[in-house]
Amino acid sequence: MIAMTTTAIRKRLMTYIADADDKKVKGLYMLVEDDISKKEKFKLTNAHFKILEEERRKHIKGKSKSYTWPEAKEIIRGKSKL
Repeated sequence: MIAMTTTAIRKRLMTYIADADDKKVKGLYMLVEDDISKKEKFKLTNAHFKILEEERRKHIKGKSKSYTWPEAKEIIRGKSKL
C-alpha cells in the first residue's frame, strides 16, 4: 500500500462516499456512528458569523466566485480546478 497523506485519504473517502450505493454508506456510518454521537456539536462563534456575513455580502455583490453543486463536485473530485 502506498503511503498517503491524511488530506489525500479524506479526498478519496469523500469521493467514494459520494458515489457509493446506499448500503455501503449506511455500513460506513454504522462504523463511526458512536464516535459521531459522542462528540460535542460544533457551534459557530460570533467571529465565525461575522466572517460568514462578510462572505455573503461579497457573494451578493458579485465580488466572490460561487459554484453550482455539479461544479463543486468536479472540483472536489479533482476533475476541475478553482
